[in-house]
Amino acid sequence: MKRERLTQIVLVIVGLLNLATIYFLYLDLRHSSWLLEQRNETEPMFLSFFIPIGVFLLMAARRPSEHRSMIALAAWWHISHGTVMTIQTVEAWNHGVHRNFTDVIIFLVIGFVLLALLPAKRERARHSPALQTQ
Repeated sequence: MKRERLTQIVLVIVGLLNLATIYFLYLDLRHSSWLLEQRNETEPMFLSFFIPIGVFLLMAARRPSEHRSMIALAAWWHISHGTVMTIQTVEAWNHGVHRNFTDVIIFLVIGFVLLALLPAKRERARHSPALQTQ
């Protein structure tokens, strides 16, 4: 029971962190700063991926064992995103551009923590419930 409670707490925290990116999306979209200041048209689209993941992780927190695939998706999404960011950071350093490595570590840690807390697979009944009652 402790593991399930810990999973619920982590899902709520990660869900809220992902959902909080709505603020940064708002800042990018407000006054077209993504286009006029940053000249980065992909950032708002990229940030928009975090929001639904946050919503679904918050929904999964109620009954984690019923949302195993959603939790696994979020875990692998964070790991793959962290891996791409690691490659980008190394490439930036090789070209003399300083890039903060903190966010890379955060994404990778979140992904591996979600995988570590992934609920066990539920066993399926061999027969449908309708057949068992007859």
